[in-house]
Parts: sequence; C-alpha cells; structure tokens
Amino acid sequence: QGVQGSPFAGPKKRAWTGVSLPTTNHAAREGGMRRDLKIGAGHRLDVKASGVFVLGIGDGNKLLTDLYNCHLTKVYTVGGLFGKATDDFSDTGKLVEKTTFDHITREKLERILAVIQGTNHKALLMHSNIDMKTQEAYELAVKGLIRPMGKSPPIITAIRCLQFTLPEFQLEIQCLHETQQYLRKIVHEIGLELKSSAVCTQVRRIRDGVFTLDDALLRTQWNLQSIQNAIWDCQLKVKTEIEKTLGHQDKSHLHKMDAEMAQTADS
Repeated sequence: QGVQGSPFAGPKKRAWTGVSLPTTNHAAREGGMRRDLKIGAGHRLDVKASGVFVLGIGDGNKLLTDLYNCHLTKVYTVGGLFGKATDDFSDTGKLVEKTTFDHITREKLERILAVIQGTNHKALLMHSNIDMKTQEAYELAVKGLIRPMGKSPPIITAIRCLQFTLPEFQLEIQCLHETQQYLRKIVHEIGLELKSSAVCTQVRRIRDGVFTLDDALLRTQWNLQSIQNAIWDCQLKVKTEIEKTLGHQDKSHLHKMDAEMAQTADS
C-alpha cells in the first residue's frame, strides 16, 4: 500500500509522520520475506537547518510530486545576530568583520522588513502571471492561491520580527522556492541595510505546505502504529489541498487514497 511520510522536526529531535496508510503483506511477513518500499524526500533541509522534513513512501511518492506541483509556501523561524559578518552568512562561518550595532532599533528593523515584503509582493504578482483586474485573480486571491505555479526566484510572502533583544533577533519568514542558504543571506542583507552586519544563528522550518510541527513524531515514536496513526491524521488535509490546487489534473491516486481511508475506517 502507498505511504506518504512526513515531517522531521527539531534541531536535534527528529520526527516523522505521513498521509497514507502503510500495510504489510501478512503472508510475506509470516514467511520471512522482505518487502521493499521506495522512500522519497520532499523539500530538502541542508545540514545547518532543522525542522519539518517531508517523506514519501511507496505510492506516497506520487503525492509528494503533487504537493511539489502545488507550490505551497513554507514557514521558517530564522535567528540573527547583529555585529559580525562571516563568509557563509552563518554564525559558524569564518569571521569577515565586526561592526557596531547599538544604533539599531526594532522600529528600524521592522521598516526594513516592510520594504522586503513589499518588494517580494511585486515579484509574487509578476511571476504568478495573473492579471489582477480579472475575476480569476479575485477568486484566486480569496482562496489564497495567488502564487507562481512554475519556476521562479525565491519569493518571501510574509516576514515579521518575533523577538528583538540586541544583538539578537528572530524572524518568521513565509516563502516559496527558497533554500535555507537564501534565508541566511537575507539576514546578512538586513544587517547591511541597517548600516551594520548580521549572521544567521538558526534556520528552522516550522511548516512545509500542509505539514506543521504538530504533525511530527519524535524519534521515540518511530514505530509502525504511531506512523499509521499520523498518516491517517494527515490524509484528509493532503487530499483537500491537492484537489483545491490541482483539481483539473489526474485524480486516480487520490481515488486510491479515498479507498484506503474508507478501508481503514471500516477496520
């Protein structure tokens, strides 16, 4: 049976959950036969990042492809430290320079964030290829579906300051088509705009499309029953999102998901 797996969460704590019920061939299990399942990864996390990491197992890999084609936003918490710059924009990189930061205030930071969001909003509309004066654009806006449905540069759809205690600060960034290194560079550029410098201290993905940290399983929960329960809990929202965004495409594997959900409900 198909399995859609999902989030790994936490800087050190890893977690897993999914969206289609895993089953094992009973006869094969009793006979000692091994059953192989294909496992695929969703949006990657680099070695310095942490948080939600989506996996697809078995037929769930087809749903991973659908979720990728939905171009859903992801949300990160990003930590920063004013006063120094490094060669890779992270706090563990080679030190390039030190700068003063006492002149920076939360108000100045939030003004820079507003500029970033405004610039990216224009990019979002441009790469979405939508005439904003049309009825289609209005309906897409109401449904929250205005986003590039193809390749585009990284786009920040929302950015705000969560914490500010000099020299440290923490941002929440909603974006799509990003890399974690791109987010570190944003922190670096914010430092420059504020006549200082800044390095990134943390990149943690707290949402990937429909999956959040609440869907995640801790390492101690990596067992068949917990994974089955988590997969069942996620099935409906995955199916709903795919149908909403890709409703015009082939739905054969979604019908298969419906059958699995009905079978599980009856068992």
